[in-house]
Amino acid sequence: MIEWINFIYLLSAVLFMLGLKKLSSPATARAGNNLSMLGMALAIGATLLSPEITTYRMILVGVGIGAVIGGVSAVRVQMTAMPEMVALFNGCGGAASALVALAEFQAAGNAFTPFSMVTLLLSVIVGALTFTGSVIAFAKLQGLVPSRPVCYPGQQLINALILVATAALGVAVYRDPANTMGFFYLIIAISLVLGVLAVIPIGGADMPVIISLLNSYSGVAVAMTGFALQNNCLIVVGSLVGASGIILTKIMCDAMNRSLANVLFGAFGAGDAAVSGEGAEGGGPQGTVKGYELEDVATVLENSASLIIVPGYGMAAAQAQHAVRELGDILGERGVEVRYAIHPVAGRMPGHMNVLLAEADVSYDVLYAMEDINDEFSETDVVLVIGANDVVNPAAKTNPASPIYGMPVLNVDEARTVVVLKRSMNPGFAGIENELFLKENTMMLFGDAKKSVQGLVATLKG
Repeated sequence: MIEWINFIYLLSAVLFMLGLKKLSSPATARAGNNLSMLGMALAIGATLLSPEITTYRMILVGVGIGAVIGGVSAVRVQMTAMPEMVALFNGCGGAASALVALAEFQAAGNAFTPFSMVTLLLSVIVGALTFTGSVIAFAKLQGLVPSRPVCYPGQQLINALILVATAALGVAVYRDPANTMGFFYLIIAISLVLGVLAVIPIGGADMPVIISLLNSYSGVAVAMTGFALQNNCLIVVGSLVGASGIILTKIMCDAMNRSLANVLFGAFGAGDAAVSGEGAEGGGPQGTVKGYELEDVATVLENSASLIIVPGYGMAAAQAQHAVRELGDILGERGVEVRYAIHPVAGRMPGHMNVLLAEADVSYDVLYAMEDINDEFSETDVVLVIGANDVVNPAAKTNPASPIYGMPVLNVDEARTVVVLKRSMNPGFAGIENELFLKENTMMLFGDAKKSVQGLVATLKG
């Protein structure tokens, strides 16, 4: 039986890897999801065949509760709230690992090998801080706590002392697990606090990075639990999640031209430099904001030969994706070449814009990553920016004094005409003025993104 269980685990791991590979492309993502779900179903089934399981009562209760929560979440959660749900589910993965580690510690007494003891401790520490860190990320995204960095004097020193205390308690538990149950509970409590303190100084602009990092943490916690339980499936799955999460985190950091250390400890947007807006020569951005009416923008759009739509968080907040797709369809039927440019950190989680546009049935063929379309802006008649801000700010290319200088941005300013849909002149997450809004070739259309796009659709229909 054990051989068959391990064989099924191996098959599950292969399906997970194939699923992860297919998730790299929007065109194959659905198939990747199906393969991954099949792999998970096989892994759960194999685990239930374990001879160590003597009763299924509590297991069935847990499966029922989880199925209800997962099903309700999948049906009711809006696509615009997907980042919040992902953050919470990351936390659930961390909490599950910590709880399994706690149960194993209580059940095994003093019967631990040194390796299993270390992995149990790592599982409970990483799992607990992943849980509370993910809850704080959710709260920041949901607006339940301020999205700005929350800083206080001695913050880094306090966090360092907490880490040292956790390590000291871990050593004590490692040396005498039978008589240090209280220390084990204290490690859990301290790790929960550390998760909160690690995420509150990180601003909303960095939530895509933090979601990816917490996803990686949850994978590490699962892998450590797998080592402690000697469960090959958990080891493989956790390793896959941990590795893919940290790779995605690196990609997100590169997209903002920042290091992970800067994201974690830099409190981006908290200081005066982030809001100064001063140029390299001491002056702020020069130019005048020019507001236009719906009819003006509609005329520009219908007289263009090529259009690139750049979505941002403003589109998600206004839930304007369906109206945007309708606008693109109308212009496409009139002979306008319509494409979409997606910045890696547009929105509040990796792939946020892709998910929203896919939900609105926008064809995968017209979705382009930044590196694939950036050279095309200079040959484009009109760029329509919908709720994007920092990812289209030319200051990242021209202003060495800007806090986002060096960050790869979409070259929308090189188009013949730029139309920006924005609710107000409030700055983006970086807290700086956007030079794009002041350029001669920029037309500003103020208002709710969904209503503005619907107005453009109505105007074009006549």
